[in-house]
Amino acid sequence: MPRARASTTVIPVARPEPMNTAFLLLAQYGGAAVIPIEAVCRDYFSHLTPEKLVRKISAGEIALPLVRIEASQKSAKGVHLNDLARWVDDRAEAARKECRQLCG
Repeated sequence: MPRARASTTVIPVARPEPMNTAFLLLAQYGGAAVIPIEAVCRDYFSHLTPEKLVRKISAGEIALPLVRIEASQKSAKGVHLNDLARWVDDRAEAARKECRQLCG
């Protein structure tokens, strides 16, 4: 009795969409809408101090909106979750573009 041959038909599988960055940040920061500048600095700008990060943001060197909880200069500062997600996504897209240019 001849052995049955395995089917070689390839069924295309839909590529899963990447996780939504804002959703991942919600999980990372425990559901907070505004992430304290110290946490943003620690997790994404570890080469800077929180004060230096605030100065660079205020000078326009880093395109990340800074949220002041009150109008006072000494009030708590942070970054809105959606703004941080957009910044992370923009950095990732810039890295992809650079990779495409280098790799052809």
